[in-house]
Amino acid sequence: MPGRYFEEWTVGDRISHEIRRTVTETDNLLLSTLTHNPQPLHLDAEYARASEFGQVVVNGTFTFALMVGVSVGDTTLGTLVANLGYDKVTMPAPVFIGDTLRAETEVLELRESLSRPNAGIVTFEHLMFNQRNQLVCRCQRTALVQRRTPAA
Repeated sequence: MPGRYFEEWTVGDRISHEIRRTVTETDNLLLSTLTHNPQPLHLDAEYARASEFGQVVVNGTFTFALMVGVSVGDTTLGTLVANLGYDKVTMPAPVFIGDTLRAETEVLELRESLSRPNAGIVTFEHLMFNQRNQLVCRCQRTALVQRRTPAA
């Protein structure tokens, strides 16, 4: 399903995204090294084993980026003008290598754009869950989305 235009959204719309992803050691290693994040909890198995988690914890920015990325095809693919911001990002439970993640989205708010008659503002809440249905990441994303027809 491609992204939707502004006027195709309704507050309360919910989507369970079909794409699921099992997190690999390579995912975690690449994201951590590409972003120059030397946190041993993400990269050093012996260090992580001695931590309260007992194993490597996946870099939270990977989890966040995957959650948003999985949502794009169903929300803003081909209709996005710009992402305006990400708010209230929380990670209530850790993600481990081998976890399989899935995402859901809800529309929280719709606003007309005061400066762009060809677009509107949609606030999404994205949620990511592991295979045990534990919430592992949540955020609000505010997006400027194309209108199918310009506002009067």
